[in-house]
Amino acid sequence: MNNLMGGASVNRLPVEQEQHLADVVEMLQSLSLTDAASNLATMPDDRAVGVLDRPEFTAAPEIVPLLPFARAVQLVAQMAEDRAADLLAAMPSSASTRILAALPTEVRHSLTRLLAWPPDSAGGMMTTEYVATSAGASVAEVLEHIRTVQHSRETIYSVLLIGEDDRLLATVSLRRLIAADPVLLAINLAQGREPVTVSPKADREVVADLIRRHDLLALPVIDEDGRPLGIVTVDDVLDALVAEHTEDTQKFGGVEALDRPYLDTSFGAMIRKRGGWLSVLFLSEMLTASAMQHFEMELQRAVVLTLFIPLIMSSGGNSGSQATSLIIRALALGQLQLKDWWRVALRELPTGIVLGIILGLVSVVRIATWQKLGLYDYGLHWVLIAATVATGLIGIVTFGSLAGSMLPFLLQRLGFDPASASAPFVATLVDVTGLVIYFSIALAILSGTLL
Repeated sequence: MNNLMGGASVNRLPVEQEQHLADVVEMLQSLSLTDAASNLATMPDDRAVGVLDRPEFTAAPEIVPLLPFARAVQLVAQMAEDRAADLLAAMPSSASTRILAALPTEVRHSLTRLLAWPPDSAGGMMTTEYVATSAGASVAEVLEHIRTVQHSRETIYSVLLIGEDDRLLATVSLRRLIAADPVLLAINLAQGREPVTVSPKADREVVADLIRRHDLLALPVIDEDGRPLGIVTVDDVLDALVAEHTEDTQKFGGVEALDRPYLDTSFGAMIRKRGGWLSVLFLSEMLTASAMQHFEMELQRAVVLTLFIPLIMSSGGNSGSQATSLIIRALALGQLQLKDWWRVALRELPTGIVLGIILGLVSVVRIATWQKLGLYDYGLHWVLIAATVATGLIGIVTFGSLAGSMLPFLLQRLGFDPASASAPFVATLVDVTGLVIYFSIALAILSGTLL
């Protein structure tokens, strides 16, 4: 690690900015990495740790390795353990391994346990800095215990009550403890209710759903024997869900998820994240050219049909993208399960037909209006052309709705993230099949006239 305590000129943060951690984070991220590290190295411990504990300090994994080694170890040791684990996981392995080895034994063991879990699981999100007391303690004893340990705990939303076999028996909120008679046993405040808990292997979406459904501020994480491993706090869930939603949004736009904020992503990384998907979509769109080549003769004989190709393709792609976005979100919120695919199909089929009819009627009115007002001459068989476009829209919008709604289920069944069913991918799929549907309908309706 580089020692940044020399005499080189460094951009220092204004004194007034130190009054607000959020402002300090923003200023540090606007500096170069070396200047940010120099500022962090000279901050008081409590302020530096407060900055590192902020999830929005995305440059921390690059800045901490630039600190003098002893200072880096000192700050990481004082951080909230769940945040410290996230920081170490995002750092280069050589730096994180060295820092981890130098931490106090108790802290090192706690962080090692946290790092063993996937970052998107309850175990990866939890903190081991929770408050726990014996189930036989009185309210007064629990409150006194809180006063003793509060400085070393990340949060005190609730207290875990532990039995003689180290199993979690109940949880009591701080609000109930403060309002209760001091001589009562704390476990009596739980009113005989089983505590809401989660396995460390549970996905963060499951954790978020439990916290939302039971209106919790902290959710205990327990092992197979019912012993507490840690707690997941509501702010950790919010941070995780924001990160996941950002990743899903980027994937849905046909971009590989960015590891850093947009302005912090290098030019080369931006090309890598976007170039792959664009190449795949470009190759897929070549199938559209192949489909048009297949109907080359029909296009030469009825050039007027080409006027409506962009209209037809965009309508099918839009309907597919609508359906895909709705299903992906419903799957993410747990409103749909994989087994519900047939219910979705039965719902999207009539929906697609009705939407197609609406667009078809609009297209008929548009063609008839242009023809009657002399704005464009679609020829002697303009009524048949209007019927072709309208029928084509019904077929393509219906197919787009079905394909867009089924693709997320298919990806989830194959073990992929449903968010990978990006809007551009759905649009490309519908473009190719839409052309086939459109010209097949044209052949059926216009055969013997234009074709």
